Amino acid sequence: MTEHLTRTQIDHYNAEGYLVLERQIPEDWLAKIRAEIARFEEEAKTLTASNDRLDLEDTHTPQDPRLRRIKLPHTISDVMRDLMYSDHVLGPARDLIGPNLRLHTTKLNMKSAGYGAAVEWHQDYAFYPHTNDDILAIGICIDDMAPENGPLMVFPGSHKGPVYDHHVDGVFAGAMLPEANGLSQSDAVQLTGPAGSMSIHHGRIIHGSALNTSAHPRRILFYEMMAADAFPIMGSMTRWDGIEDYDTRMLCGESTKNPRLKDIPVRIPQPQPDVPISIYEIQKGMKQRAFDTITQKDT
Repeated sequence: MTEHLTRTQIDHYNAEGYLVLERQIPEDWLAKIRAEIARFEEEAKTLTASNDRLDLEDTHTPQDPRLRRIKLPHTISDVMRDLMYSDHVLGPARDLIGPNLRLHTTKLNMKSAGYGAAVEWHQDYAFYPHTNDDILAIGICIDDMAPENGPLMVFPGSHKGPVYDHHVDGVFAGAMLPEANGLSQSDAVQLTGPAGSMSIHHGRIIHGSALNTSAHPRRILFYEMMAADAFPIMGSMTRWDGIEDYDTRMLCGESTKNPRLKDIPVRIPQPQPDVPISIYEIQKGMKQRAFDTITQKDT
């Protein structure tokens, strides 16, 4: 018996690697999150460089603040932490990967109107390989998500394929080029929907997002999690400070000391570039960028 999703939705996720649940998050939650974002935007006005809380656009100045990511928002916002533990978020996740869930990380990606940064094509699993791939990312759309404001895009079914090489000149660059791997960007699907919609994508699916060319902000709060029996492989970018700390990241259910092994492809994201640990900085190692000239596809 499922908790939230229908059998049809679960089958779609298993086959295609993604799901969109429209208006999953009530408006009162969205209002509280927007207020929190405003608080962090005020904080950004006091900064001249990114820190361990806020990641700034390259064009940011205190006079013209441009915030592109709130880092680990569940650790600095009670509102975002409480939503993470709610059944709005965990109910669908339990239906997909089971009752025992562990947090990997959180982030709130922000694309301000007219200039929000693109995120190149990548697979999350390339950053943090684990013993199995019951790993997913849940994205909460804080704003209406339309084709022109840089929505998340995915390659349906790619979670069943290889883990692609995300290196450039032997150094991990956190991105891959679809055409160089026999894929056509015209096959990608945009995950659009009204504010409060929730996307779920598999840890191995290829995904990315273009610039926000609209006059409206595009903000997505991500909760990334995995089954409790998925353990990081050595060389993964997953933080590991011992089993006691790892167990503090349990979201629901029971922890285990018995990793479940699955026969799946693995690549290690090493060596790392000598840059701050941020997907935006790591992807600067790409010599060619997919989203410089891409025309987005309406779906």
